[in-house]
Formats: sequence, C-alpha cells, structure tokens
Amino acid sequence: MPIELSIWRIDAGLERIQPTTMNLEERLESLLARDITIASPHWMVIGRQVPTPWGKLIDLLCIDTEGKLIVLELKRDKTEREIVAQTLDYGSYVKTIQPDEVRRIFAKYQKDHAANLPAKTIEEAFGAHFSGQPIPDEFNGSHELVIVASSLDAATERIVQYLAEEYDVRINAVFFRVFRDGEREYLTRAWLRESDATDASTSPAPAVRERVEFNGEFYVNFGKGDHRRWEDARKFGFVSAGHGPKYRDAIQRLEPGNRIWVNVPGGTGYVGVGIVEEPAVAVKEFEVKNAEGAPVPLLNAGIVSTNMGEHADDPELSEYVARVKWMRTVPLAQGVREPGFFGNQNCVAEPRDAKWPYTIDRLKQKFGITD
Repeated sequence: MPIELSIWRIDAGLERIQPTTMNLEERLESLLARDITIASPHWMVIGRQVPTPWGKLIDLLCIDTEGKLIVLELKRDKTEREIVAQTLDYGSYVKTIQPDEVRRIFAKYQKDHAANLPAKTIEEAFGAHFSGQPIPDEFNGSHELVIVASSLDAATERIVQYLAEEYDVRINAVFFRVFRDGEREYLTRAWLRESDATDASTSPAPAVRERVEFNGEFYVNFGKGDHRRWEDARKFGFVSAGHGPKYRDAIQRLEPGNRIWVNVPGGTGYVGVGIVEEPAVAVKEFEVKNAEGAPVPLLNAGIVSTNMGEHADDPELSEYVARVKWMRTVPLAQGVREPGFFGNQNCVAEPRDAKWPYTIDRLKQKFGITD
C-alpha cells in the first residue's frame, strides 16, 4: 500500500503539521549530494549526473561500506512506468562497470562538484568517509537500485516489491517529505521495504547470485590500522572491531564455539582461522597473560597498536575484543588470496553466497585444517 507519513505537534495540544506543496523532488538531488546520510549513513556519493553509454544520466551514484554501487534515481516529472523502467535500465549499465571506470567517475565528480577540496583517490575518500575502513576487495561485486520520490502510486510500489521478493532484484524506494512548522522546515524519510541501508544490524538484502545455506563457518573482516593490529591479534588471541555501534554490535554477534575465518581487506587476504572462546567486551575489560602468567589489561600488555585505547571509556565508540583460540595464523605478508574467494566489508558475516563453501574448502587446504 502507498506510504503515508504524518507529523503532529504535541507541545501545545494536538496539531497536525501539514506537508508543504513545494516541489521537493527538484531539491532532493542537491540535498542528497550535500549529505547522503539523510538516506543512509553507509553510503558515499561518487558520481552525480553520471552519463550512460546511451546518453541518459544517473542522478546520483554511491558506494556503500560493502563496495556495492548504489543507483539513486529521482522521480521528478517521470511517470511511474518510466521511473521503474529507467532505474532497471541503469542497473544493466552499472553491473558492467569495472573498478577503473568507477575511479574515473569519482575523479570527475570531484572535479565538477568538489573542486575546492584536495583531490583524493576513491580509496582515500572511502577511508576518510567511513572512519578508516579500507575499500573492500570485492569492489562492485553487486549493486542496488533506489527510486527516490515524495510518493509513488500503489501499482509502482507493488512492482518494486514484486521484483525484489520474487526475482531477488536489489531494488527499493525511499520517500522524502517536507513539513513546515512556522519558519522551520522538517525533512522526513521512509523506506518502502525494510533496508539494511539504515540499520547495520540487519543482513543485506539478497543479491542476484547463487545463494546457499549457511555452513556454520563465520567470516570476520579484520580492518587493520592504528586502532587494531594483526600482530597483536595473533600474539594475544583475539579479533576486534569498534569505534561505532555498527561494528560493536557486529563483533558482539560472535559466540563461544564459533569458528571464524579472518580476512584482512585491501589486498592482504585470509590470515587466520580460530575458535571463539569468549564474547566480545570493551577493550579496557579485556585481559591477557603476561610473561609471568599473570592477568594484565590488554592495553597494558605492550601491544603494537597505537590507538586501540582511544574512546575506551565510551561504550559507543570503544574497540570491542573477542577472545580466540587460533588454529592457524600467518603474517600479513602471507595472506591467502585467490580469484573467486568470498569477501565483503561486513565486520562479521554468516555468508550464504555460493563462493563461501568454495573459499572454506580452499582455505582448509592452504592452512592445513582437516576437520
């Protein structure tokens, strides 16, 4: 059914705030380009008015934390049939884009829309935008289509739902409306379908690729940097993540007994396999044994990481550490990478991609794991 969103003012009785009649859709592209977090905190704009080979222009092109490309198409004055068809057509183009072309699109976006700022590569901009995360190994492995509108008719909403639910097309719609209360204007947002774009704790929507049952083997993405170092994780037996609720909640999903396979993104590869022994706790609570066998806080154990203790007193921003009994680890320089390996930017995942069983079989051979 069509989305309907209303707001009432309750501080002086009960008064409904009416939406404005202005043409919001003419303003939305600029608002989203200025701050894409109003749609999703997990997106970064990499292109605006991106030309396709057949002369049409994609309103906004984004990348998310998993390396997926996100097509945002604004309805404006298009008919309902036109907006769905055009969005699907853009998907047929985006799926063919190679990493070098994405880099060119981003370079043009910077030149056209951010010329007053220092030029960055897409890798540099990705790390800056997403708090130091490296760009994923699997770059543009899938894509998502998002229709942006103030409203759609019921038939179009049914078509979007049908494509997504019956054919696993990554398509959604997000609705924005403006309400005016005196001199102030308020922007509201509602998604047609539940979206992982707004909630990092949900699993991503199905991709257009073969999917299998979860095989019980957990994927862990270990983003190396000043806040965590693989040398420390190997020596003291842990994996960690944090500096935001998204990563804290993800690492806390690991339970004792889970077997994890650890991938370091950015071209390093898989570096370890082990069994989780204790759930993740804030870094200041995590203890290890010193040379004499006495328990000491990890932060006082001579770790290599320089900033692991940053925000240690803040439950939202602290690093969180899960104890692991390693079965096999290798140095970063010996990370295992092969074409066809599974990889994404999720901190912790229960992969249902057909690449995952293949990846596990190969890693068992490489790491000498027999069970």
